[in-house]
Amino acid sequence: MRKKIVAGNWKMNKTLEEGQSLTSEVKHMAEDELPGDVQLILCPPFIHLSALHGMLKGSPIGLGAQNCSEQESGAYTGETSVAMLQSVGVKYVILGHSERREQFKESNELLAKKLDVALKQGLVPIFCCGEPLEIREREAQDAYVQKQIEESLFHLSKEDVSKIIVAYEPIWAIGTGKTASAEQAQEMHAVIRKQIASKYGQDVADAISILYGGSVKPDNAREIFAGEDVDGGLIGGASLKSRDFIDIAKSFS
Repeated sequence: MRKKIVAGNWKMNKTLEEGQSLTSEVKHMAEDELPGDVQLILCPPFIHLSALHGMLKGSPIGLGAQNCSEQESGAYTGETSVAMLQSVGVKYVILGHSERREQFKESNELLAKKLDVALKQGLVPIFCCGEPLEIREREAQDAYVQKQIEESLFHLSKEDVSKIIVAYEPIWAIGTGKTASAEQAQEMHAVIRKQIASKYGQDVADAISILYGGSVKPDNAREIFAGEDVDGGLIGGASLKSRDFIDIAKSFS
């Protein structure tokens, strides 16, 4: 049985005080309302991690970072290493988010290095993949996403790839006014799982959780999560409101 996961990516939002308030609300709502088979993960800005770790001690809610360096240490001003993240209680790290790929030009090859260092030191990567609008309009999305997976993941051992969470982002449907349907989400999740199976076997592919990262909200989460290959969501804007985030996590069929 694959894990049901709802991860909140706060991006560059919330002051520390606001983040503490949001975390407190989510923690208490989750305790009162969520079944035990749904894994919540909060991914706040770097500077909040230490304080939120203290708040989440003893809670099943996981703490994740939004990025990490491919380097283990050294003269890399402004970067944050995996060891630093672990020292403040981080268990998960988002890698390859569409905003990192597009705005900071992170390549598949760079992400392969980041995956290596995260896995080597025991963090669970949430590896993001997905196609932009021009690729979707050419109906080339399958090959595009398959290449992302092949170039970033296929050097890994079966043991290591089994530790990864994958998140699919339909970049073409985020902030463009276009909407991805639940059927389109399921189609791409199936493509991703088939690609992983082609390298590592169906058993490994069937055990990997694949999250959907395309503007999930309380009113569409149930339909999206009903997809056979959709195991939860990587939530952006809706994770900044405790009620919305918890309602999304309650949406598994």
